[in-house]
Amino acid sequence: MFQYCPRCASREIGLEGHRFNCPACGFVYFHNTATGTGCVIDTGQEVALLVRANEPSKGMLDLPGGFVDPGEGVLEGLMRELREELAWEPSLPPGLPLEEAFTLFASFPNTYPYRDVVYNTCDMFFTILVPDFKKEDLRLDAGEVGGILMVRAQDINLNDMAFDSTRRAMEAFLSYKARRS
Repeated sequence: MFQYCPRCASREIGLEGHRFNCPACGFVYFHNTATGTGCVIDTGQEVALLVRANEPSKGMLDLPGGFVDPGEGVLEGLMRELREELAWEPSLPPGLPLEEAFTLFASFPNTYPYRDVVYNTCDMFFTILVPDFKKEDLRLDAGEVGGILMVRAQDINLNDMAFDSTRRAMEAFLSYKARRS
């Protein structure tokens, strides 16, 4: 990631685990795990899956979501991603906090390769029940989302999911849903 120390420009900067050290000036940088969110929008009959428009895993299925930005909480980041990718925000009853509308059902470590950097992530997966959700009401971000499918959860081919963590998340969602039935 670094060829030169950002503080003193020394070429002696080294990487130990997730920590960059420069022996010349003492600069230390921790390349920590990024947080990602994903959401299973459940109508009670079907779930919404996105078709990825870009690499990595272009054309494969994914969940709405993405990285949490600095200064955001996990649910704030998830809501921003839902607005960006789908131009959608769940209409919540007055006074219902996000924490009660969304249910955390799984979290997994993941890696996300982007250009020449592999980011380690901690992906957190939530679900929300929206019986009146309709894909026709959405305006998809064409740069990021190639399409949306409404599929019965039990009919999803897990090999069509874009990432190991989203495959694991759908397995966890199926288990979660079975426990709730």
